[in-house]
Amino acid sequence: MESGSAYTSFAAVYDKFMDNVPYEEWCAYLTGLLRDYGCRDCLLADLGCGTGSLTELLSEAGYDMIGIDQSEEMLEIAMEKRAESGRDILYLLQDMREFELFGTVGGIVSICDSMNYITSYEELVEVFRLVNNYLDPGGIFIFDFNTWYKYQELLGDKTIAENRENESFIWDNYFDEESGINEYQLAIFVKADSAFGEGRGEGVSLYHKYEEIHYQKAYTLAEFQGALMEAGMEFVDAYDAFTREPPGEESERVYVVARERGKKICV
Repeated sequence: MESGSAYTSFAAVYDKFMDNVPYEEWCAYLTGLLRDYGCRDCLLADLGCGTGSLTELLSEAGYDMIGIDQSEEMLEIAMEKRAESGRDILYLLQDMREFELFGTVGGIVSICDSMNYITSYEELVEVFRLVNNYLDPGGIFIFDFNTWYKYQELLGDKTIAENRENESFIWDNYFDEESGINEYQLAIFVKADSAFGEGRGEGVSLYHKYEEIHYQKAYTLAEFQGALMEAGMEFVDAYDAFTREPPGEESERVYVVARERGKKICV
């Protein structure tokens, strides 16, 4: 969940607005893929881990976890969760475009459309090169992405708003089909502890407003396959999210499975 300075103000309320995401189901699907492709009880890195919700579940599922994100605010929340759960998770404050590990890992995952935040094809290739470099021989890389269909038909030029008791947000989308860039303009309203004061009316509360702009890029599956190949990786398979069916024209999210290629296994 990376994108420059994105997820700063939003970090404090991110989990509240994401409480409709079935992380347990996502984790079950992801661990099923990992195990089917040979990554069982291995050391696993989570690129763009955000507040660590999925990282915690993967740790609970038996994986030794490393969480990587460039948002200090998101990682602070992730580490609070780690303190509560007592799980042995290493968190690294790093940009996925230049991340470094202390050694290789059995698998790397990147979920919740983190790869769409890489808005340059050349940088995408570099991310994949780093992934290939830090995977064990034959190690598995699984990531998901939002499709062109989702940006064009479901997000582009639409406004999404949600009003909660203590927090609200307005999310404006602008999709440029020529560049493939989707711009998210977020306005976040968080209720303060105090009211406006006398003369302002009963029940009128003070809200703090935070504004952020996020950018994501729409790639085709063929572009991801090309970037993997340029990075030296092996494309293995792609699935319509949460199924074992191939992606279709109206797939909104696609999971990609790739494999490390180039290292020799020492015996």
